[in-house]
Amino acid sequence: MMLIDSHCHLDSAEFQGQQPELIKQAVAAGVQTIVVPAVDRDSFARVSALAESPHCVYALGIHPMYIMHAQADDLRALEQLLAQADPRLVAIGEIGLDYFVPSLGRDKQHEFFVAQLKLAQRYDLPVILHVRQAIDDVLKYLRRHPVRGGIAHAFNGSMQQAEQLMAMGFKLGFGGACTYTRASKIRKLGAELPLDSIVLETDAPDIPPSWLENGEYNRPQELLKIADVIAQLRGILVSQVAEITTKNVCEVLPKLAKLYTPAKVLL
Repeated sequence: MMLIDSHCHLDSAEFQGQQPELIKQAVAAGVQTIVVPAVDRDSFARVSALAESPHCVYALGIHPMYIMHAQADDLRALEQLLAQADPRLVAIGEIGLDYFVPSLGRDKQHEFFVAQLKLAQRYDLPVILHVRQAIDDVLKYLRRHPVRGGIAHAFNGSMQQAEQLMAMGFKLGFGGACTYTRASKIRKLGAELPLDSIVLETDAPDIPPSWLENGEYNRPQELLKIADVIAQLRGILVSQVAEITTKNVCEVLPKLAKLYTPAKVLL
């Protein structure tokens, strides 16, 4: 059984110096591949370095929560790296809109989101979306600047919004949030959405699942138990969840799919 963690901030300071052991533990738990998205220009080199591991690939982008410190030159630096066409650079992300934090200026968020959608169009790459209290505007900009799809990370919108994203070629990310019984809306989506629309993620070190206590950081090795929660919600085998969600990630991130061998490990 093989799993793909479609969203993990393995470069985070919380994991400094621990990455080789975390990758080893993840592989032992069936997580063969970890997608590591950047959040700002400073993280570009860190995430690409992690992809030297045969079990990691990466995405480059500027996260909306880091936009206030970003400059136009950061977008030029991003494009220069995209132009190198690294086969392990599988998407543009993490990008999107965040209206939860009032101090984040919306105009600049919109400017950087649109600019990065245009880069995704230019380089024919999927995008990894961050969406918080901004789903309608994200959908609006995706309609204006259509891309080849991607992943809506930590999805918690409505069924109608899910259907709109799916129609645009997106898969929907489910992780630690669905492990809490009080998260009835997310758990209902996890149970009722088509399984071929779902991908699994940890968002480690964030969004720890319910079984982690005392401020423990989330880790990619937790993905198997998250997959089991989805299986229980749907009344199916965890092996089915693993098989279909892995196929879904490969479908929506075609550069990642090209790295697989029949033995289902990365080259």
